Amino acid sequence: MHLVMTVRAGDGGDEANGAAELLRWLRNEPRLKSRVGRLDRDGAPAGAMGPVVDAVVAVLEPGGVAAVFAGALVAWVQTRRGSWTVTVRRPDGTEISLSSSRARALGPEEAAALAEQLIRPPGDAEDTGPRAEDTGSQAPGHDG
Repeated sequence: MHLVMTVRAGDGGDEANGAAELLRWLRNEPRLKSRVGRLDRDGAPAGAMGPVVDAVVAVLEPGGVAAVFAGALVAWVQTRRGSWTVTVRRPDGTEISLSSSRARALGPEEAAALAEQLIRPPGDAEDTGPRAEDTGSQAPGHDG
């Protein structure tokens, strides 16, 4: 599964710096280190000198690694100071947005349901948690 995450900063924050911080956070998790990278604004390869990180890319397989990713992403958003929003684009085109203010208000069950939604395999119709943005309803921690 190929996920693309973009980071938006409220209050005039530095979005590129936020994306770089998210990338460092995810790479600190040993099981994710080789599965996450950057996507540059101008499409330059992920190691080229030049532009700052514009988006973070994760390549995951269903199961344990995907669950580690989802938990790490939710934790990163919950620990941000100020106003941040991470939007995750799933392979099926679904976009799930999570703001730092809403993430901090999530209980453990809501955070787990959101993490499940983030990593649900494309085409999986199982309704185990809140629905994504494409249905028009809002998931816990979902800004729409």
